[in-house]
Amino acid sequence: MASAEESIASQLEGVDSANLYPFIQKSNVHGLNLTVPEDAQAVIKPWIERNDNSKYAESGVDDQNVRVKSMLLKLGRGEQMPRHLRIYANNTNIVDFSEAEELKPELNISLLEGETGVTEYPLRSAAFANIYSLSLFFSEAVGGESLVIYYIGFRGDSRSQRRDVSQMLEIPAANAADSSLVDRLAQKQGAQQPTAR
Repeated sequence: MASAEESIASQLEGVDSANLYPFIQKSNVHGLNLTVPEDAQAVIKPWIERNDNSKYAESGVDDQNVRVKSMLLKLGRGEQMPRHLRIYANNTNIVDFSEAEELKPELNISLLEGETGVTEYPLRSAAFANIYSLSLFFSEAVGGESLVIYYIGFRGDSRSQRRDVSQMLEIPAANAADSSLVDRLAQKQGAQQPTAR
């Protein structure tokens, strides 16, 4: 049986229209309580760079709309692995931890422990259907001192799917010669019920 890493890798081989990396504005990615604040942008990287552990974000434990269907995470192992993730959708006003603790997240995830590769976490489509901003709050490192994040990715689709103008739009249509002849008008009349007046 294929591992989760292999099944995700096979889905994302080549160009994956569900990978939201091209729609992420890295200049708007911010991290709270990071050792190096710019590292929050470093972990948002293309799928092909997911195994590059030289770029990571370390934290102390203290307008394109898209539909996000799942989140891909590669986390630190052992004592540097976070246990929980709180996701806030379309809330750009979170500026500190006390505010993040007070607000109710759209989703509170208990992260899988012991995973060494990228893990995909499915999200509720209704709660993440029209997203322009996500705030992620990782908490409770296993060791209690610091936590490490190597990769964050998102899968879903853009609300305005971009199509190359040189690409032709193909609409499948049934071949009229293959369809059986049916008198639709006779079918419709046979199904009607008489009404009493």
